[in-house]
Amino acid sequence: MNSDILFVSDLHISLGKTEITERFLSFLEIRASKASAVYILGDLFDAWIGDDDPMPPNNKIRKQLKLLTASGVPVFLQLGNRDFLLGKKFSNDTGVTLVEEYKVIDLYGTPTLLSHGDLLCTDDLPYQTFRLKSHTPEWQQNVLSKPLLLRLLAARWYRLRSYVHKRKKSLDIMDVNQEAVLKVMREHGCLRLIHGHTHRPAVHDFTIDDQVAQRFVLAAWSKNSGEILCWNAQGYHVEQL
Repeated sequence: MNSDILFVSDLHISLGKTEITERFLSFLEIRASKASAVYILGDLFDAWIGDDDPMPPNNKIRKQLKLLTASGVPVFLQLGNRDFLLGKKFSNDTGVTLVEEYKVIDLYGTPTLLSHGDLLCTDDLPYQTFRLKSHTPEWQQNVLSKPLLLRLLAARWYRLRSYVHKRKKSLDIMDVNQEAVLKVMREHGCLRLIHGHTHRPAVHDFTIDDQVAQRFVLAAWSKNSGEILCWNAQGYHVEQL
């Protein structure tokens, strides 16, 4: 084991994305097994309709995550806008620790705020309205009480609707709002933020109350590549798989 802490997000694993699935399984077996911790910042799956879903490749992912956590590597998972129905059973099955939507960690001496990132896209009002409703216990209990097949069909319909709606939105609306970024970083006392969601990998430098701050945006994985943000005592670097 070495001192690297690894961050990934937006893999959007599904039955039809075999290249991403195999790359992630290989990542867990080889690269992640040498890390001191792994953080998955949302949208591990393209859709999650409940912890009782046995559809491939869910069980393969569960098994490999369990092997990793059983070996002593802690894995932390934030929920994204696609897989927010992940629950306690998935956590118990895999040994993965589910963390809150805003999580502060001590990253080699610097308080660092972690988030999936969707909460920061405050200009996307229709999405924020849906998010507020869909994260209530009542809404989730109602959805999870439906038969598995009905949930599967509903998820496919939602993905199609989401795709159509995104094509109608401007890119700026789907990006984070800088004022929202400043507000949440002040609230949590952090000058560093790491998030995903927007699929716009970059490092943004700015100031908060005359102090230097940074925002790291993780890349979405694709058919051809996967990106990892690696951090150790010497600093950070990006690895391509």
